[in-house]
Amino acid sequence: MLEFFDGMSTLEQTYWIIALIGSAIFLVIFILTFIGGGDTDMDADASDFEADDGGVGFQFFTFKNVVAFFTIFGWTGITCLDNGLSIGLTLILSVIAGLLMMVLTTSLFFWMNKLSTSGTLKIKNAIGVIGEVYLPIGAKRSKMGKVQIKVQGSLRELEAITDNEEELKTGTMVKVTEIVSAELLLVETLSK
Repeated sequence: MLEFFDGMSTLEQTYWIIALIGSAIFLVIFILTFIGGGDTDMDADASDFEADDGGVGFQFFTFKNVVAFFTIFGWTGITCLDNGLSIGLTLILSVIAGLLMMVLTTSLFFWMNKLSTSGTLKIKNAIGVIGEVYLPIGAKRSKMGKVQIKVQGSLRELEAITDNEEELKTGTMVKVTEIVSAELLLVETLSK
């Protein structure tokens, strides 16, 4: 290995070292991602690098992005020097390529994060939704029943009461008018 580095300038050696170390770390991250260890995310170890994103999920300085920067920075520098470009132009192109890789990596993870949903029900989203009585609901809040409504894209069965004068039988179409508690809806029959 030393023979490989002997004929190179200090700059070439630096680019090779950066490229090889960056590639090795990238390979470890890549393998961990596919076997399930990537979810623990090495970002926790590199919290000094992370910028506060205000809860948006867009983080530019993460461990993975820094590794991506140095990997592309190193390989671009090697390619530029092998093609006979000047030191100044090589440095500029290496930095630009590294930054572009960081932007691409950040954008990829940002958009992938946007595609996922938490699945947490926000009960406020049920107000005004039309559904169907699943288990009979007693008149004047005398007996709790259940309704089936579509909230946040999925069909849910939630407990409900009513202020109607009559019991609401299974199959009755209802509209959610109010949230009584965290898991209890107030419904009324759907006006015709």
